[in-house]
Amino acid sequence: MSLIDWSHLVLHFMMLSMLAVGGAIATVPEMHRYLVTQQGWLSEEAFNSSITLAQAAPGPNVLFVALMGWNFGLAVGGPWAMAWAVLGACVCLASVLLPSSVTTFLITRWAHRNKELRAVRAFKAGMAPLVIALMMSTGWLMNSHHNQLDRDWPVWLVTFITAGVVWKTRVHLLWLLAIGAGLGVVGWV
Repeated sequence: MSLIDWSHLVLHFMMLSMLAVGGAIATVPEMHRYLVTQQGWLSEEAFNSSITLAQAAPGPNVLFVALMGWNFGLAVGGPWAMAWAVLGACVCLASVLLPSSVTTFLITRWAHRNKELRAVRAFKAGMAPLVIALMMSTGWLMNSHHNQLDRDWPVWLVTFITAGVVWKTRVHLLWLLAIGAGLGVVGWV
């Protein structure tokens, strides 16, 4: 990997940082397109395992970005492969966290001072569908190679029922998570 490849990765992740409405996980489809399909820097297996491992581990869900950077650094290879992997993890994580964090801090301070403005209220209301659509596209991408609707229909049924309950009622989300966990424990989903 050349310095130009590293700079392209940093710039691309910084741009994705600014599009990460709903969290970094919402940018997974674009990361996949860039890292796996377009550049070929990560294999499908390395990409999916980065997300799966980070989501299974305790801590923030943005850890998958560090694992993708780790795998990118390992692709450099050579006797310094581990050093490149650590550098890749740090560079990718910083590229995703810094731009959106600084921007969010500054805009949130401004929006809090001007919360009565119609534009601020409209912006907040308009972001909800965008966040939902980005999260759905991430779920669709992660499940795209598991086309077994006949076997997974209980999961889809629970998903749609939960979405309806969240949409139409004020039931706390933790209760719905507990019910889903209970259904999983008894083996229904």
